[in-house]
Amino acid sequence: MLIFIDESGDPGLRIDAGASQYFNVVLVGFEDHDEALAADDRISLLRKEQGLPGNFEFHFNKMKPAYRHMFLEAVAPYNFFYFGIVIDKTKLTGFQLQIKESLYEYACGLVFEKARPRLSDAIVVIDESGPKNFRRELKSYLVRRLKDTSGKCFLKKVGTQNSTKNNLLQLADMVVGALARSFSGKKDAREYRKLIAHREIYVQVWPQ
Repeated sequence: MLIFIDESGDPGLRIDAGASQYFNVVLVGFEDHDEALAADDRISLLRKEQGLPGNFEFHFNKMKPAYRHMFLEAVAPYNFFYFGIVIDKTKLTGFQLQIKESLYEYACGLVFEKARPRLSDAIVVIDESGPKNFRRELKSYLVRRLKDTSGKCFLKKVGTQNSTKNNLLQLADMVVGALARSFSGKKDAREYRKLIAHREIYVQVWPQ
């Protein structure tokens, strides 16, 4: 099983100083490796169809609406699933702000807990952008948090890759972008999430 993680928004808590209201994390999963390869190939083909450079990165926030639609429609037939956590930072209480982990680590932990019943011997890939120490700490945190009663972690491996070279990390970016957009209040807020609604297993707004 292959799992790809990405986020949208920022984990900052000072909304009055420009931090986003929402912080979103998604887990995109493929139970079948061949299906993951097929989706990967389809994304590469989409670049060729649109005359885009081979190193073009599909990034939700940097793309025009037509390309967002095109990408999500192209990948929608492939058999992946996703879980999402949407943290509304305006509803965090003083107690909740004292969580020991960073907000990003905590959100990742929440989304993995929700997805746990679907995961087995999962290989997890996280975008390597950001400080190396933080990514290393995140990997350690997930392994610690996601152990069963016998002390075994159901994650087989947690690694990082550069999203510019990984089509399926770009898929995770597009999915979390669509999810984040659905909470934006903008005119097209629901358009993109609807295109992949059949791939959505669970989305939790936290705190409830």
